[in-house]
Amino acid sequence: MENWQGTVSSIHIAPKAAAKMQCVREVRAIPGRGLEGDRYFYEVGFHSSKQIYGGHEITLVELEAVEALNMGVNAEADPPAIKISAADTRRNIATCGVPLNSLVDREFWVGEVLLRGTRLSEPCKHLEELTNPGILTGLIHRAGLRARILNQGVIRVGDSICPQDSSLPSKGF
Repeated sequence: MENWQGTVSSIHIAPKAAAKMQCVREVRAIPGRGLEGDRYFYEVGFHSSKQIYGGHEITLVELEAVEALNMGVNAEADPPAIKISAADTRRNIATCGVPLNSLVDREFWVGEVLLRGTRLSEPCKHLEELTNPGILTGLIHRAGLRARILNQGVIRVGDSICPQDSSLPSKGF
């Protein structure tokens, strides 16, 4: 059994490609579709035609990576600080205390929803076009995780996140 537990810091969805991400308090996760209200749920996201291996059902990013970027700290290269919010990363869920890079090919709970990490979500040119120059370098290997949704449920800000082999986490606030 792994020894970590994190939380959902914020939730973000956008109704269409390139639209500003909206922060919501909760969202319904649907296997094979994504998050209700999000561009990939409706198959109108920028990368919708490129969905492979659960590519865009749900994406997560570590709040710690966003904070490091805001301070100009990066193990790969130290660019100047880039001021962004977790929503600016265009990922659906910002986490706190979760080692996302270790969750590729692993199952984990986000509140009542079971996810399976499919691959790292590296930054792309589209993200840089929508945010700030330099974000590509600042988020290399820290831009988050893509995951498949394994059961339907509601994810809420404050929900616990833990490995699948842990007991079912407590609900958020």
